[in-house]
Amino acid sequence: MKLQLPKGVRDFPPEEKILRDELISGLTRVFQRYGYNPLETPIFERWEVLSAKFAGGEEILKETFKFADQGKRDLALRYDLTVPFARFVGMNPQVKMPFKRYAIGRVFRDGPIKLGRYREFMQCDADIVGSKSMAADAESIRVTLAGFKELGIPVTVSVNNRKLLEEILLKNGVPKEKLIEAILILDKIKKVKLEEVQKELKEKGIKEDSVNFVVELSTQKNSNQDKIKKIKEYLGGESEGLKEITELFSFLEGVEDVMFDPGLARGLAYYTSTVFEAFGKKTKVTSSLCGGGRYDKMIPELLQSKVEFPAVGLSFGLEPIMDVLKEKKELIKTLVKVYVIPIKNPEQVIPIVEQLRGAGINADMDLNNRSISKNLDYANSYGIPFVLICGQKELESKKVKLKDMKSGEESVLSVEEVVKKLG
Repeated sequence: MKLQLPKGVRDFPPEEKILRDELISGLTRVFQRYGYNPLETPIFERWEVLSAKFAGGEEILKETFKFADQGKRDLALRYDLTVPFARFVGMNPQVKMPFKRYAIGRVFRDGPIKLGRYREFMQCDADIVGSKSMAADAESIRVTLAGFKELGIPVTVSVNNRKLLEEILLKNGVPKEKLIEAILILDKIKKVKLEEVQKELKEKGIKEDSVNFVVELSTQKNSNQDKIKKIKEYLGGESEGLKEITELFSFLEGVEDVMFDPGLARGLAYYTSTVFEAFGKKTKVTSSLCGGGRYDKMIPELLQSKVEFPAVGLSFGLEPIMDVLKEKKELIKTLVKVYVIPIKNPEQVIPIVEQLRGAGINADMDLNNRSISKNLDYANSYGIPFVLICGQKELESKKVKLKDMKSGEESVLSVEEVVKKLG
C-alpha cells in the first residue's frame, strides 16, 4: 500500500504546528480584548441546517461533504462556523443579547485547491448577535485590523453593502429573482476575467453588462466618499444600502486601510448588509485572509420565527494566513529551551530536569545514553538554544555546564543560576 494523504488535506510537523498555535493564540488575545467569549460546536451538523435557505447557499452546498449515519439521517461536515453558531443561538433563546462569541475550529469544503485554499482548514470567527447598529459592523472591521496588527501582517480591508449592491444591479436590469445568482457570479470577478463573468451571466439569463458599473467603480482609485457620491448620483438619491454604508464609514472615521469596494460580493448567500474582506499587502497569497459581514435573516429563518436576531461577524482564514506568515517568519522546530545531557548516571539528572520544568522552563533530556557529540548534533538539528551538560564532576560540586548553542559560550552554574538565566 502506498501511503498518501487525501487531496486537499495536510499533516503539520512541529515547526508548522508551533506557528499555527502562535497564530491562534494571537487572535484569541484580540478576540478576548474586544469582549468576545469562546464557543465550540460539533464539526458536523444535520444537513437540513447547513442547507437551510439563509445558510450558505447553492454554491457552497456544491462543495459540502455530505454523508448519512447508521440511522440514515442526512449529515454534513460544516463548511463554516457561522451556520453552527446561528443554530446554537436558535437552540438557546435564554442567551442575553447582544451575545459576542469567538470560535476556532476545522471546517471542510470539497472545492478547488490552490495556494492558501484547502479542503480541510481552520477558521477563527468572532460574531455579535443582537445588535442592528452599524457600530457592531464597524467593530468587526476593527477586530479584523487589530488581529492582523497582532500577527504583524499589513492588510487592506475591502468593504461593501449587499443591499446597495442589489439596488445597483436592479437598476442595471437584473431581475429580482436572479439577484442572488448575479451576486454569486459577481463574486468571481477578482478570480476570473470579466468576459468569463459576463458569459456566466448570459448563461443564467442575466444581462451581460449588468455588472459593468460596479466593476468600473471598483477599479477606480477614488476616495470612499467620492465612490459613495457617484453611487448616490447613479441611483438618483438616498437608499437603505447607501445610508448603511455611509453610517458604517462614520464609525470608522480615522481608520486606515479600509476601502469601499462596490463590487465586493462575498460568495455566501446569507449576507444581508455589510460585507468585507481583508487582503494581505506584499504577499504571493492572493486569497482573502479574512472575511465577514452582516447576516440578519439566518437565525430567524432557521427558527422559522418572526423574532429578529440581527447578527454580524468575521472569519480569519488560518490557512492563507499561515502561508503569509511562512513567507515572513523563520520556522522553529521545537519549543524546548534547554536539552540536558547526562554523562553518566541519568537517574541523578532527572531531578535537575524536573526542577527546570517546575520553574516553567521547557526542558528535555537524552534518553538513549548517546555521546556528548551526538547529543550536541541532536540539539543543534532541532535548534534547541541551550544545552546543559551534567558530568559526574559537576554533579558532585552541585554545578552544571550551560552551553549557548548559538554563541558557543559555556558557563558553570548552579541549577538555581540556570533557572534565573533561562527563566
